[in-house]
Amino acid sequence: MQLPSLNGLRAFEASARLLSFTLAAAELNVTQTAISHQIRRLEDQLGIKLFVRQTRSLALTREAQEYLPAVRSAFEDLRRATARLRRVENDGRLTVSTTASLATKWLVSRVAGFQDANPGMEVRITTSTHLVDFRREEVDVAVRYGHGSWPGLRAHWLMAERIFPVCSPALLKGARPLLDPGDLAHHTLLHTSVYRDDWELWLTAAGLPQAIAGRRGLTFDLGFMAIQAAIEGLGVALGRVHMVEADIAAGRLIAPFDTALPQDAGYYVVSPEATADSRKVALFRDWLIASATPGALAATPGERD
Repeated sequence: MQLPSLNGLRAFEASARLLSFTLAAAELNVTQTAISHQIRRLEDQLGIKLFVRQTRSLALTREAQEYLPAVRSAFEDLRRATARLRRVENDGRLTVSTTASLATKWLVSRVAGFQDANPGMEVRITTSTHLVDFRREEVDVAVRYGHGSWPGLRAHWLMAERIFPVCSPALLKGARPLLDPGDLAHHTLLHTSVYRDDWELWLTAAGLPQAIAGRRGLTFDLGFMAIQAAIEGLGVALGRVHMVEADIAAGRLIAPFDTALPQDAGYYVVSPEATADSRKVALFRDWLIASATPGALAATPGERD
C-alpha cells in the first residue's frame, strides 16, 4: 500500500494538535491555503474525512482521533532518530553551560588546555542565569552550584567554595585604613544581585553587625563585574576562591582578612544520565575535574556529602 504524502501527514499532525489550520500554517511556515490543500489531498488519498470544519472551530472525526496517535508517534520517532544522527555528526563538538562569572574568571582560562590535549574537540561555552534544560537546549555538560542532587542528571563533584573580602592593594594605601574587619564600615562594599545576602553572612561570621552591609555600596548583576570593580579600586568585594585566585596571584587583588565563609554546597559537573558515559562528555568531565586546583579548591570528604 502506498504511503500518504509526508507533507499532508505533517499538516494533519499539526492541525490536529492545535485544532487550527491557521496555527498549523504558522508553525510549519506555510500559508493557511497550503494547509487546507494538503489536508484535502490527504483525505482524498485515505478516502476518509479527517476534520469537521465549522464556522469558528475545527474538530477531529472519529477516524482521525484513532489515526492521530500513530502519526504523532511516527514523527516523534523521526525526531529522535534525527537528534541521534546529529549527535553522531557533532561528536567532536561539546557545548558547556555555566554562569557568566564562572566562565569568565575560571573556566575560560582552562579550556585551551583541554583543546590542546584534544585537538579534535571543539568546545562551545554558553552562559545563563537559569538552570539549563537539557531536554530543550543543545547543551552537553553544565557546571552547577548546589548539593549535587538534580533528578535525571548525573552529578560529579568539582570543587568547594569559600567566600572572603578582596580589594585592590591600592585601597590599603588610601586615606582610610583597612586593617581589620571593623574598618569595612568606612568603605564601599561591592554587592551582586545574585548573592545579595553574602555580605551579611560574612559580617556575622566575622562578629560584626549586619547593618554594615547596608550602609554604603554598589550592586552589580554578575559576580565578575563586582570583582573587576574591586580591581579598579572602587571598593571591597566578596570573592569566591575560584574567581579571584588568579587575580590574587597576579597582585591585582589582595585578601586583607583571614575570615572566610565556608559554604555547605559546591560546584558539580552535570550531564543527562543518558549521555553521561558518551566519549566526549566523559572526556571533558574527567579533564575538568583533574584540572581543578588541589588544596584551596579541594574539599575534604565530609564537605562533599
